[in-house]
Amino acid sequence: MLERTTQVKERFLKFNDWEDRYKELIQLGRGLAAYPEDKREEKYKVKGCQSQVWLYPEFKDGRVYFYADSDAVLVKGIVGLLVSVYSDATPDEILATKPEFLKEVGITEHLSMNRTNGLAAMMKQMQMYALVFKSMQKA
Repeated sequence: MLERTTQVKERFLKFNDWEDRYKELIQLGRGLAAYPEDKREEKYKVKGCQSQVWLYPEFKDGRVYFYADSDAVLVKGIVGLLVSVYSDATPDEILATKPEFLKEVGITEHLSMNRTNGLAAMMKQMQMYALVFKSMQKA
């Protein structure tokens, strides 16, 4: 996880201004894997986002894989960034890796209050899925 957050920092800190980071975020969203159409259901929508955001988890071999989509390009980039860090990780890794890297690259300081709330909702949803899968492992 440290390697992933370091890669995010390197990817975004090479740009000096927010506009270039913004463009990079949008590119990241465009690079998301196709979201499974059969999972475009209300139960996979992230509550608390101004835009529509779907986040579907899959648990295989002790690891969580996230699939995400949004109807807004910037939000799709934000959720894409989270997926790039937290997908293909164990529930413990997800729970232990706090999103400080977002602040370190200057993303959180340039978001509106609504987008900041949406980002927090996406993180909370990923952590909730990780908690559920962690408890399933113990059962």
